[in-house]
Amino acid sequence: MRTRPLSVVLVSVLLLTSGLGIGVVGAELSGSDAAPSIGVSAPAQASNIGGSPDLDVFAPNPNLVPGRTNQISLQIANDGDLRFGNAANSDLVTTARNVRAEVEASGPLSVESGETSIGSVTTSAPGELPVSLNVPQGVEPGTYSLDLDLTYGYISSGESRTVTISRDVEVRVRDDARFQVVDIDSDAQIGDSGTVEATIENVGAETAHNADVTFGTQSNSVTVSDGQSNTVRIEEIEPGETTSVAYDVGVASDLPVQQYTLSGSVQFEDPDGITRTDDGLSLGILPLAEQEFAFTNVESQLRVAEDGELVGTVRNDGPVPARSVVVQYAGNSQSVIPAERSTAVGTLDSGESANFTLPISISGEAESGLRSLDMAVQYRNGEDELRAFEDLVVDAEIAPERDRFDVAVENRTIQSDGTRTVDVTVTNNLNETASDVEARLFADDPLDTGDTDTGYVQSLDSGETTTMTFELTTTGSATPGSTYPISLDFRYDDADGDSQLTDTYRVPIDVIESEGGGLPLPVIIVALLVVGTGALVVYRRRQ
Repeated sequence: MRTRPLSVVLVSVLLLTSGLGIGVVGAELSGSDAAPSIGVSAPAQASNIGGSPDLDVFAPNPNLVPGRTNQISLQIANDGDLRFGNAANSDLVTTARNVRAEVEASGPLSVESGETSIGSVTTSAPGELPVSLNVPQGVEPGTYSLDLDLTYGYISSGESRTVTISRDVEVRVRDDARFQVVDIDSDAQIGDSGTVEATIENVGAETAHNADVTFGTQSNSVTVSDGQSNTVRIEEIEPGETTSVAYDVGVASDLPVQQYTLSGSVQFEDPDGITRTDDGLSLGILPLAEQEFAFTNVESQLRVAEDGELVGTVRNDGPVPARSVVVQYAGNSQSVIPAERSTAVGTLDSGESANFTLPISISGEAESGLRSLDMAVQYRNGEDELRAFEDLVVDAEIAPERDRFDVAVENRTIQSDGTRTVDVTVTNNLNETASDVEARLFADDPLDTGDTDTGYVQSLDSGETTTMTFELTTTGSATPGSTYPISLDFRYDDADGDSQLTDTYRVPIDVIESEGGGLPLPVIIVALLVVGTGALVVYRRRQ
């Protein structure tokens, strides 16, 4: 603490030159007395009024909590004294201007803040002096003193003065209940929520009743019970007793794995029923890494205008197990039509993999080639809450469109003006079983279908082959050596029970001469006419 002599130094010089009076004054005051100081001239009306400020210090809330830096506010009051002059102008001489304060503490306490300026203090408006006090853990409860030096200026009898006065004020380290966080257990996860359990201990000397323990956050990336804070009520916490409070804490996605802070307070009733607050609690949360999944060994069995499958392996790359894992197609392409939007693979522990098969149809308007498909993994966390990981893309090769059935006719010949059965070999090219397969044969003149123009098989597995028999007839206009087409189409039910109709298949048929040989019919007719004419001639001669 600074000390100053109690003597008063007063210097007054009056110079009169050519009828001009210049007043120069200077003073420094210790204790509660004032002395002139060199400065600017005071307002003219101030020469007819005298007085001085009278400052004192008060601590409205002097209570301190051990084990932390306490922020307290001291009040600087001014009971200024007007000795003579007009009372209406009393503020001219009673106002303490440019008040500056230096604070020192006694005993184990220490002042964190330095010299502080609080401006002017009038008799009607006290000044506020913020002070930061370090109070060590384990300090003895009781009363401690703060020593203050207040330096300020004022005007009296037309003179500017500067003084420094000493004041002291008492603060008190209470014996209340106080709290510390002694343990933290958390399973909070980035991109998800989890439970944070904090164990707090009453390190004070009194019992806390009806203790409301609140923890909260000011960060937009962390939530407590889907909000900024939450409160848990504990009926009673005795000195030295520990208790646990749990909160649901969520952490936003795409954040780094690092400590995130929750600030806490305990509002309680002391043994006298007076409400107290200990607001110095704090805890750090180190969340688990974000839950992630990856696809490996992905194979495409997709083809334009067909039902197919996307097969592969899904792996849990997250730090915790994922329950009820479901692989989903998450795209919105009009040409990619999932027969099932998702397929379940069960529970996957951290690092565990499982195979999946996702049925997908590709429309007939789709382009073949390599396609990127948006995928997602849906799962349930440890609290059975539904979650989804959507940052997944797989590349899938889409094969070009092919005939759904292979059609072959081994013997493609037919005699002119003849009838025969035609055996058609049909192979199922689909990746699924075709049921109620009905084939129909069509032909145009000079070919004609006979009585048997349809074929049927109850089911045909993928890759399976069957033979269907049809009847085919040629008309008289069929020319041997010419080729004519026949057409077939197929109606069937797919694996979902939907009726499907294929495009038309065209098969060439070659017309050959009949097995009887000889001249063609027009030649035979001409020959008969010639022979008939000759016979007639012979017959007439005999007559």
